[in-house]
Amino acid sequence: MNHRSPDVTRRGVLRAGLLAGAAVSSSSLLASCGKPEVTSAQGLQIASPDNPVKWPLHSDVPMIEAGLTPEKGSTLKIYNYADYLSPRVIKDFEAEYSLKVELSTFNDTEEALSKISSGALKYDLYFPSYDQIGKMVTAKLVRPLNQEYLPNIANCWPQFENPWYDQGWQYSVPYTTYTTGIGWRTDLVPDDIAALDNPYDALWDAKYRNNLAVIDDWHTCMALPVLRDGSHDVNSEDPEVIDGIRTAMLEMQQTTLPKVTVNMYNDLPAGQFGLSQMWSGDIINAVYYLPRSESPEILRYWFPEDGRGLVDNDLMMVLAQGENPVAAHFFMNYVLDEAVSKKNFGYTGYQPPQRSINPDTLVEDGFIPENLRSATVLEEWFDTADRLLGMPLDVEQQWLRVWQEFKAGG
Repeated sequence: MNHRSPDVTRRGVLRAGLLAGAAVSSSSLLASCGKPEVTSAQGLQIASPDNPVKWPLHSDVPMIEAGLTPEKGSTLKIYNYADYLSPRVIKDFEAEYSLKVELSTFNDTEEALSKISSGALKYDLYFPSYDQIGKMVTAKLVRPLNQEYLPNIANCWPQFENPWYDQGWQYSVPYTTYTTGIGWRTDLVPDDIAALDNPYDALWDAKYRNNLAVIDDWHTCMALPVLRDGSHDVNSEDPEVIDGIRTAMLEMQQTTLPKVTVNMYNDLPAGQFGLSQMWSGDIINAVYYLPRSESPEILRYWFPEDGRGLVDNDLMMVLAQGENPVAAHFFMNYVLDEAVSKKNFGYTGYQPPQRSINPDTLVEDGFIPENLRSATVLEEWFDTADRLLGMPLDVEQQWLRVWQEFKAGG
């Protein structure tokens, strides 16, 4: 596990779900990245495990030819979350292929799609979540993959060669996997959260008022009430369910006054609060942000042992606007290499879906501390877990109105 200095800024993720499931045309999607508008009667398909989608190919956005090599001295432009890619991996790739990598970063999906849709910066490689594929394919922002350049896909869990969100992996390869659970400090939280009858109850417990945080992502955070009540309907379109989510979210806000943030990887180990909704990768990285005087043993993480919680994965995709699609393919294949993937894991804390990584031995292999063994991600969970999906625009707006009310303090 790579030990990094504590001044490194962790990935800030606000998956706004922009235009997910909206009825849009390619031109209106580009125009509305910062302001959702419906300008076409043709609906955007919403992929789900029950509705797998094979996205169309566009003749005016062709895949690259086979048998090419990256141009020496060229620059590969990568667009990614901050600190979500190992600098060592980048440097090693540059040395191996005699080219430069220019890394640009974004804080949230809305910002990323706005810049990509402008086409001015000509990024080659993008690292999105799976709910963005439909809107990007529809807008012709991404290039289909020439799979001949990507033999290392064989290193990944088999399901990623035919994922429901991109049947036939025509546009994407997997990057990382993660769960969403609850992290805490044992010195600041009297309860063993994992031992509670319902660990989610802690986020509504008045004893933790001003001592907890939730993720600043509307869909991730608003899934909490339905996970808490056991319905798991995290993508509901039912107005009554959404109203119930509103009631529960406002109750949480009034009872515990949670901090809404994406900086829990830093704020939790700093002692700014003792309890937080967290992504598994961020609790692993919280170890590095603890003061030297404090032991990593004080950190804990809970996720349902049966996998019935939020499990997600991020992707790598080649953008149509880029000038170095060959280098982009080579880089993706490089990151999917077993050794490189593990090196990257040691930096980011986010587990790649590699066959060679045995979740049962991640502690022994030095990737995860014993007290955070529960932050591992199991392959079988992707068959049973809850997934955050796109929504029709009108439904998404209902959710967002609740989110705005929650963040405004009710």
